[in-house]
Amino acid sequence: QERVKNLSKFERETAFSERIKVQHKLFNLPSLPTTTIGSFPQTAELRAVRNAFKKGEIDKAKYESEIKKYIDDCVAFQESIGLDVLVHGEPERNDMVEYFGEQLKGYTFSKNGWVQSYGSRCVKPPLLFGDVSRPNPMTVDWTTYAQSKTKKIMKGMLTGPVTIMNWSFVRDDMPRSEVVKQLALCIYDEINDLQKAGIKIIQVDEAAFKEGYPLRKENIGDYESFAVNSFKLSVSCAEAKTQIHTHMCYSEFNDIIKTIEAMDADVISIETARSGNELLKIFKSVGYKQEVGPGVYDIHSPRVPSVSEIEEQIKALLEVLPKEQLWINPDCGLKTRKWEEVKPSLENMVKAVIASR
Repeated sequence: QERVKNLSKFERETAFSERIKVQHKLFNLPSLPTTTIGSFPQTAELRAVRNAFKKGEIDKAKYESEIKKYIDDCVAFQESIGLDVLVHGEPERNDMVEYFGEQLKGYTFSKNGWVQSYGSRCVKPPLLFGDVSRPNPMTVDWTTYAQSKTKKIMKGMLTGPVTIMNWSFVRDDMPRSEVVKQLALCIYDEINDLQKAGIKIIQVDEAAFKEGYPLRKENIGDYESFAVNSFKLSVSCAEAKTQIHTHMCYSEFNDIIKTIEAMDADVISIETARSGNELLKIFKSVGYKQEVGPGVYDIHSPRVPSVSEIEEQIKALLEVLPKEQLWINPDCGLKTRKWEEVKPSLENMVKAVIASR
């Protein structure tokens, strides 16, 4: 609370127009750079390893060696198909909020407090009961290990403060607008440690940003204000050369496009595979300047898209925004898919991009 009270810096020092020039020069990526949203398939074997470690059935050395093996395989696969910006696959993570809650002070967990997320997928939201702080780095070791396995850029993966709050059971003795600032400072510290460790691109996912919107119109302005400011606070330590990505689920942004613009992320990836280029037209209509990664195939289906199908999708995107402004990626994370679907889908995505360039 003391740290929140004494806050003076709420946004990055350099404007996007200047940052992006520095980043383009440093990264030297091809046009239509390819990446994924972060997670790779959570296999039964992987879940068994995490469970065994949690129960004390295997030691830390065995657990870490299994996680590293998964990361090695993930990195090797991404390099083999020619992706431009890689991820480590998140094998150590049970859930995008619970994983961070487990490492923060001020959180506790239920054993069976399951909540339906969608379909048959359930999550166990952590219980945020007190002041939140980050005793130690949460992702630096795994991300830097993955970076050591490739010369390509390895993207650091974090969950944003608004999503962590919206997908937790939150204390009710303090306004959410104050609670989220504490979470933002935890992510701020993590970003600072990642960039000091040499990680050049960091994605701060705000999957549940829109989910937290109040139902009453008169309350929306306040929510938007503190949600945008907490995101900006969390990334405000990022240097001009550190590229900040964010990812948002849902495919309806007409009503909040100005809010997304105000978040000032360098790159935003969004779900668009099922809406063609309609969503991008909204970005164009407001003169959106930042870069955009519209999903080119739907990960909610086991179906493998063909190369020509993805080429058509890219062609539709290029009718709306110039190639200099576009990234190419799947709609969302690949955690719930199987490797036999993921591998050919990503291979086809890269082939389609190469043809489109």
